[in-house]
Amino acid sequence: MSKRMFQLFMLVLITIITLVGCSESSSGENSSSEAPNEVTYATTTDAAGLSPIDTNDSVSSNVTYQIYETLFTQDPETLEAKPLLAKSYETPDDNTWVIHLREDIKFHDGTPFNAKAVKYTFEQIKDPERAAPRASLLEPISSIEVRDEYTVVLKTEKPYGPMLAALSHTNAAIVSPTADKEGDINKDPVGTGPFVFGEWVEGDHITLKRNEDYWKDPASLEKVTFKVVPETSTAISMLETGKVQFIDALPSDQLPRIESLKGVEVQKSEGTRVSYLGFNMDKAPFNELKFRQAVAYGVNQEAYVKQLNGLGTHNESVIGPKVFGYNEKAKEASYPYDKEKASQLIEENGYSGQKVTLLTANRDNYMKMAEIVQAQLTEIGLNVEIETMEWATFLETGRKGNYEMTFLGWSNSTADGSELLYPNLHSDNIDSSNFSRYSNDAFDKLVEESRETVDQEVRKEKLHEANVMAIKDAPWVVMQHGTVTAAYDESVKGLVVDPTGQWLLYNVSRE
Repeated sequence: MSKRMFQLFMLVLITIITLVGCSESSSGENSSSEAPNEVTYATTTDAAGLSPIDTNDSVSSNVTYQIYETLFTQDPETLEAKPLLAKSYETPDDNTWVIHLREDIKFHDGTPFNAKAVKYTFEQIKDPERAAPRASLLEPISSIEVRDEYTVVLKTEKPYGPMLAALSHTNAAIVSPTADKEGDINKDPVGTGPFVFGEWVEGDHITLKRNEDYWKDPASLEKVTFKVVPETSTAISMLETGKVQFIDALPSDQLPRIESLKGVEVQKSEGTRVSYLGFNMDKAPFNELKFRQAVAYGVNQEAYVKQLNGLGTHNESVIGPKVFGYNEKAKEASYPYDKEKASQLIEENGYSGQKVTLLTANRDNYMKMAEIVQAQLTEIGLNVEIETMEWATFLETGRKGNYEMTFLGWSNSTADGSELLYPNLHSDNIDSSNFSRYSNDAFDKLVEESRETVDQEVRKEKLHEANVMAIKDAPWVVMQHGTVTAAYDESVKGLVVDPTGQWLLYNVSRE
């Protein structure tokens, strides 16, 4: 081999080695971009906001639950309240709650968590001008007193049975007073939780970072990304290819596909969520009992639930089996599917051809309900159209009562019947969480009585009476009681979805 040929050979060899080395380096960088201490969760819709005071939807709560903390939290198995930011509590009488707080905890902005922060947060939730959508949680509290730096005293005019459940709710999480006064915590949230806010590219993603100064041991995960993936089928494909590691609220029609994925675990369990078809009680003929009865008889919920592949339960009680206050006898007050009776009511009461618009959020479960109900109500003589909206716009439209009939759900994060019936159907909460704008003095009184006693047996009795009344009045047609679900990469360890559908990523790791 000539000297020149040898030099060319060596040059080619060096080039190949360099390219291989670059390729291996590049591959290593790609692997590290999918680091085992990061998790990406796919959500079909973006959060409405990141302030627990100013939001009231499950999409937003999934994010805020990682950033903020409450005084108490629910055991994911028993759903019993236990202290979190609170250290202990005592009730010297039925109307007084003395809560002792944990010391030396700081918000993400470095300001102290103390009794003043609790007082500030609770006063903001109760402030009519702020119009917090879950102000009902703290409505019974008449005064909030700072006894000392780490002791807060809550007083009520009447006993409040669900107090600990209310203080465990994500919308009662404690916010940084400084951050709330000086900025916009709906865009730049500041709590005490295991993750701190990173960035929010609206319509695309929200990222959170590990709170290195967390008051307990720091989380295992360094980074959490909430990726907006509008199409569920796309999210499933991303789970399959490893681009996301976690999805929840699995659509029933995609369940067989998800369960067939290699390396993917699936969780399913009975939950507290109720999904319903709601009437706008401020508009005719939706405020007429005969019309609502006709619709209730005309909707075949059992046929809908059968299509859910086991991801729902047919039970027309407003209070579901996993919720405190449930009594199976309540089902006897419902309007079972009876197409002939529904058609008869429509014809006899002059509703034939009545135009109805079903307002529906652009989420798979609600759109599926709408399509099925549209077909069923058409069969009994109504003229039914579907109008879809993006999630945040839908919530605002529904809250203002700018609709005729709509589909919605309630996760029931407290798993307490009072905190299902009061926010959703008590007249106090029209223009906030009572989307149906239902108003019934007798019902209101029963719900109030269920809240104004600490005797749990009395509470059950009052809740049963109120539940039966709501079923007969039919401001809702209950579509199903939900099954909580999640699918995640087998490398994700420690994920627990509780019956309310909530999940906390603090104890989650990647292996």
